[in-house]
Parts: sequence; C-alpha cells; structure tokens
Amino acid sequence: MMSKKLKIFLVISIIVSVAITGFSMTMLWVGVNGPYLNSQGELLSDWPNAVIYEVFVRSFYDSDGDGIGDLNGLTEKLDYLQDLGIEGLWLMPINPSPSYHKYDVTDYYDIDPEYGTLEDFNRLLTEAHNRGIKILMDLVVNHTSSQHPWFKDAYLSSESSYRDWYVWADAETNLLERGEWNQQVWHGFGENHYEGIFWEGMPDLNFDNPAVKKEIIQIADYWLEQGVDGFRLDAAKHIYSRDDQANVAWWQEFRQALDETNPDVFLVGEVWAEASVVAPYLQEGLNSAFDFDLSSKILASAKQESNAGAVSYLSRVREYVSTIDEEAIDSIFLTNHDMNRIMSELNGNVNQAKMAASLLLTLPGTPFIYYGEELGMEGKKPDEQIREPMLWYNAPTDTGQTTWEKARYNLDEKAISVESQLTDPDSLYNHYKRMIYLRRSNDVLINGEIETIGLTAPGLIGFKRLTPEEEVVVLHNMSVTPLELELTGDLAEFSEVLFENGLLELKSNSVGQVISINPYSTVILMPE
Repeated sequence: MMSKKLKIFLVISIIVSVAITGFSMTMLWVGVNGPYLNSQGELLSDWPNAVIYEVFVRSFYDSDGDGIGDLNGLTEKLDYLQDLGIEGLWLMPINPSPSYHKYDVTDYYDIDPEYGTLEDFNRLLTEAHNRGIKILMDLVVNHTSSQHPWFKDAYLSSESSYRDWYVWADAETNLLERGEWNQQVWHGFGENHYEGIFWEGMPDLNFDNPAVKKEIIQIADYWLEQGVDGFRLDAAKHIYSRDDQANVAWWQEFRQALDETNPDVFLVGEVWAEASVVAPYLQEGLNSAFDFDLSSKILASAKQESNAGAVSYLSRVREYVSTIDEEAIDSIFLTNHDMNRIMSELNGNVNQAKMAASLLLTLPGTPFIYYGEELGMEGKKPDEQIREPMLWYNAPTDTGQTTWEKARYNLDEKAISVESQLTDPDSLYNHYKRMIYLRRSNDVLINGEIETIGLTAPGLIGFKRLTPEEEVVVLHNMSVTPLELELTGDLAEFSEVLFENGLLELKSNSVGQVISINPYSTVILMPE
C-alpha cells in the first residue's frame, strides 16, 4: 500500500501543477493511490464498453455569446471531456426543431441553427475522433414535430402523399384513449384526429408504411456517412404503440440495414421497461438498452446507505440477457435528462453522491454520465430545471457560460463549478475522474463479469469482477459507519490492494484476512 507521505506528496503535486498550468490545462491524472494507467502508461479503451457522457448542447458551452450552448462550444470543451476520461458523447437532439429540447424534429438532414451548421458538426466529429471520443446522435423517429413539412402537408389534405406517413383515427378509434402514463393519445379535429402519444406537437409516424421505414433508414445512413458512430434511439418501445413484437422486428430490420453502411454502428435504445420486455430488443437489433431498474437500485443504495440489491439484480439480468444475445451490452447510469438529478435526490449529500459514482463505475456495462453529474449539479422537474446551464466558473462571466435558462438550483454561490472543483483533490469532479481512470486502467473492470459473494454487513456492497484471466473483489462501504470484515474461504486469497480510498487496515489471521474500511469508501482487492 502507498504510504501516507507519498499520498500527501501526490495531492500537493496535483494542486501545484494545476496552479501553474491554469484552468484549461489537460493533465495526466495521478490519484491518491498512484497513476491509474496500464503498463504502457495509457488508459485502456474497448468501445463500446466505454464511459459515455450525455450532453444537452443548449446548456453546455456558448461559443458566440448568445446565451445558448452550441456545437462549437462543445468542440472547445473536448479537452475537458477527454481529461475527465470520457470515451463517447451522446448528443441530445441537434436537428432543427421549434422547441428548446428539440425532441420534435422539423428536418432530419440538418443542424438546428441555434446550435450551428453542418460544417460545425463535422468539425466536432473530426476533433472528437482525434481525441478518441466517439459521437452518438439522439435519433428521434417515433414522431416528428407537428411543424415538420411532412405533417403540415398531411394535415391539410387526406390526399396528401404524406397522409399515410402518420397514424390517423378511424371509425373504430377510441378518441378518449389514455396512454400508459394516463396521457391523452389522440389529438386534432374532425377527420384530422392523429396519434401523438407524447404530446400534440409530436405526431407519431406510421411504421406500417414501408416508405416511412425506408426514409428513417436513409436518414440514419446519412448521419453515419457524416461520421457519427451510432445513435441513442428515443422512445424505442413506442414505434408501434401497442406491439412490442413489431417494435423488436423493426429494430432488427433497422440494424441489418445500418450494418451495411457501418458494421460497427452502436445502437442504444430507450426501452423504459423491465428486463423481460427489454431483452428481445437486444436480439440482433439494438446493441444495448438503458437499465432504468438498475438506476433506481443504485440511487436507493446511496440514499439508504445500504445494499438495495443492485448487484444481485444485475447478476440475474446479465445471465438472463446473455441467453438472448451474448453480445448485448447493459447501458448503466445514475440519472438522465428525464429524471431528477441524483444530487437533489440525495439532498446534496456529497459522500453519498461519491458512493453512487463509485458503484456505477465498478459495475459491468457501459456507464453513461449526465452532464454536470460529475460536479454535483442539482435539479428537480419540471424538465427545464433538470437541464440547467453547466456551471463552468466561480464568478459570473460572459465567456462560455450559457444563460438560456435562469438557474434555480445551480447558482454561483454554491461553488460547484468546474473551476472550483478542478483544483480540489477531494471534489466530486476529481472523485469521478479517479474512478473513471481506475476503471479504464483495468481490463477486469471494463470487461469482467459480475458475481455475488457470500459476504454481508450493514452498509456493504461487495462483489467480484472476473475475466478468464483475472478477478478482483470490490468492496464498497456505502455508510457513515466504519466497516470491519473477515475474508474467509476463497475470499482469503484476495490479500493485495489494487485500489483504496479509505482502507484502515488489512491483516491476516488464522482463517483469512481482516479488513477495515472507512465510511464512504471503496477497496478493491486482488489475489496475492
């Protein structure tokens, strides 16, 4: 184990380096446990088993002073993201749209002028790829905007060539039908009642029409040819509102078509449902789907400072899904743009937020981090307040900070900015960075399977990560109370420390190892 003096030296070195080189510098991170790099001095990467960052471009960084984040602003901050250890970016919608969130598209072949131009996007792609960062576009194909030229033409006349591109009510339709979250489904008047399961401004496309399917594939091919590496597929289980089998068949068709353009395309779907519903989508269709149930179990574990069943749940799900498709990937996350931010759910408890991040980044799957989560940004619904501007600086400035939405939660005086956290070794930002670099320095944390261990204690979440070549034991003390454990049986073999940020003691006894772990800490052990 590293000595206390050396740890202090490394921390001081970081502070001095940052002070000398400034806020925008890119540095080789050295954590309190040493450099988390492989034997060649590099971070490991195994796309799409990667760390991906969800970006709301509007809130991220403003390059032209209009208060709205844009693609050039995102390009300016690629060094920040690379330094954090990010390997991929999921861009929330960037196509032209009448709304601030842009989930109602009016042109699938262009960039919203608020965000920039196609040339700006191509520059972003080039600069991201130069840094080893992949780009996922949010592709919204369940519906268009009601302002899309297709729908406007279809609404004007039943003879429109686009009429059958949308879903219209007939004499048998129950116009009072409510959706699965009790929302209104049918909108419009007279002969123009149309389906829009999310909102009247988002009319649903008709995927029973082969022309619609052909167009959606052509749209995806267009962006793949621009250089994107894949798509986050919005509302993937709602393409056919009442038929999961038809949804699965569509995504299989979509995947087969896109493989001809780019066989490495990565498709991750928003399928907000239990594992038994999600799994078929991963059979020769989507590469991955977001694990919403795991998200809630990680949050509960952090909030309750106890084991809420995340590991046992994930073990069962992975075993089940592997019977459907061995190559399926679990996309894991804490929160996203549709959910209250985790720091607000944890009532501002930074220690609990650190443990949520530690758990997330030591589990198998592809971790997604919502922008600002690494800072502890807060926010509760309505949606605008969980998508507030990223806070870059301690003091108000005209440089880069977006102002499109007045912050209610993330105010300057709370000092959660990037500027303030970069130079604080104990900040949430640096904790995220430490854990990302740890993950990316050890293949077993990237590609290893997960296995439960027969070890229980209040506040403990423990498990194995293992590949055919190596295995480690991960121990998280989620609680405010120090933890002492006895490692016996096969666990007694794990007597070497791979990582620790709160180890009090590790010693041998007659039956194995005794380990003491500080509150809110993680220890990872490997065999001697």
